[in-house]
Amino acid sequence: MKTRFVLIETSHAGNVGGAARALKVMGFDELVLVRPRWPNVLRKEETIQRASGANDVLANARIVDTLDEALDGMTHLCATAMTPRDFGPPTRAPREHFTQLLAAPERPAGVAFLFGSERFGMANDDVYRCHVALSIPTAPGYGSLNLAAAVQLVAYDWRQALGGFAVASPVAERPVADAAAVAGMLEHLQRALVAVDFLDPAAPKKLMPRLQQLFNRAQPSEEEVHILRGVARAMLQTAERAKR
Repeated sequence: MKTRFVLIETSHAGNVGGAARALKVMGFDELVLVRPRWPNVLRKEETIQRASGANDVLANARIVDTLDEALDGMTHLCATAMTPRDFGPPTRAPREHFTQLLAAPERPAGVAFLFGSERFGMANDDVYRCHVALSIPTAPGYGSLNLAAAVQLVAYDWRQALGGFAVASPVAERPVADAAAVAGMLEHLQRALVAVDFLDPAAPKKLMPRLQQLFNRAQPSEEEVHILRGVARAMLQTAERAKR
């Protein structure tokens, strides 16, 4: 779904860079600035540093003079507001609204998220033209969010509502040792336990069956079986030296 993030009269270059980074990490790339404090904000060093690699988002970003230009082509407008207005669109938490929006029979062709200036937020007239005012739930005693942080939270909730991204596994899948490898390791470990007088072969009770069940649950990898056999080998060598 076409998604656009609109920053109105942003005064801090770092927040523009932070917003660009927030968009990129959530897979969005359309950023529009309405009358920012610095006409060259997209090229300022602080902006680029805070973007932290989201240079493509900055390169594609547009600066416009009016909100009408920024919203061209968008059919569903989401204001952001810390406190509800006495008059205007309904105030909802982002996740609540996104669930309702995507469950509607007809989805909007384009969604725009509007963020006001750091000091004053959004003007009432700008909020009134929107379909909803999104309010991020915060601690009752302190609801002041940094602009770039607010963009990140809304971008995250919107991406999750659209289906999200899979969490990449940090490690490759490990090959599980087969039954023969586990049985060989257990036989090796049993000899080592006998050698160090931990296991009495005349009265083994249920130690080895219990260890068998333990390793069945653990599903050790081939590498882990090799490590355990190394431990057993060291135990046998230590026991042999002790007898000399």
